[in-house]
Amino acid sequence: MRGGPVTVGVEEEYQLVDPDTRALVGVAPRIVLRAEALDLDVKEELHSSQIEIGTRVCTNLAELRSEIAAARRSVSVMAAARGARPVAGGTHPFSRWEHQPVTDSPRYEELEESYRQIVRETVIFGSHVHVGIDDPEVLIGVMNRARLWLPVLIAVAANSPFWGASDTGYASFRAEIARRWPQSDLPHHFHSRAEYDKLIDDLVAGGSVPDASQIYWDIRPSMRYDTLEFRATDVPPSIDETVMVAGLVRALAVVCLDEIQRGSAAPTPRPELLQAAKWRAGRDGLRGELIDARTARAKPAAELVWDLLEHVRPALEHLGDLNEVCSLVADTLSRGNGADRQRAVYERTGSFEDVVDALAAETCAGVA
Repeated sequence: MRGGPVTVGVEEEYQLVDPDTRALVGVAPRIVLRAEALDLDVKEELHSSQIEIGTRVCTNLAELRSEIAAARRSVSVMAAARGARPVAGGTHPFSRWEHQPVTDSPRYEELEESYRQIVRETVIFGSHVHVGIDDPEVLIGVMNRARLWLPVLIAVAANSPFWGASDTGYASFRAEIARRWPQSDLPHHFHSRAEYDKLIDDLVAGGSVPDASQIYWDIRPSMRYDTLEFRATDVPPSIDETVMVAGLVRALAVVCLDEIQRGSAAPTPRPELLQAAKWRAGRDGLRGELIDARTARAKPAAELVWDLLEHVRPALEHLGDLNEVCSLVADTLSRGNGADRQRAVYERTGSFEDVVDALAAETCAGVA
């Protein structure tokens, strides 16, 4: 295993909802103005009913947990002062995209001009985990290897079963909406950093994107930081689940780093197989079978989750995260992911408002 600590940070996108109607409410600009005055890392996002928080660079999961709790606490206080509350869910259960204005800024106006209806309909909320890797060539090698396991992470963190007051039949419908964007989804294998850079140059030269910031893959080199950015999952409802996903992601990156140092070749499954694995993960989550990208065969979701844990076990032990991450994974498998819990509330009450309340309660549990 690699010697020094591998850093980790998280960005989370939250819904802003009206406490009375539970519908999305467009108060993000007012919250961001207050956050800027307090020097907090809270940013506007694509629609005015969502915001994004970012943690500091962390060296361990205890530090990350504290950062996430502090961010959710701050956002909760600022939102309450502006007649809203934050909710961590990949989609809103009933608010319709037609009623969500695109954020009034040059950046998002340019996006709407380029991507048009796709921008207007993309009212979704994700989580991005950044793992510190300062060697551009090694970063591509990690990306090549880690992408095999992204479907499993999508299944574990799935938290978007409802869309427009309907059950979509998916555990992560957010993943299906996100893949509409050009230059989204799972990246293909790259033989080198030069090959990746050449692709970006060609896309820019052809006018497809202005720069690498509009490469929306599920895993990508960050433009702003020396990090590999994992973008595949819904925003988890609870702090525990955010820590769990970040712990799994960091350990996966460390295992990939070790494989590179040992000179082992990166697997190169067919892209169609990876797409099928991702689609199945988004549809079924932890209920049913997932496709193991290593073997192209289906197996029970829980079994494949434990396979991921076994794959990253050496890194979890090296980082001191094994007991915590194993416990959090076991808890998620036992009580279900966010999508399972949302459906359980709706089946019990028949109320999408109650689903929002349950998500809001989980979002801010333990932040006081």
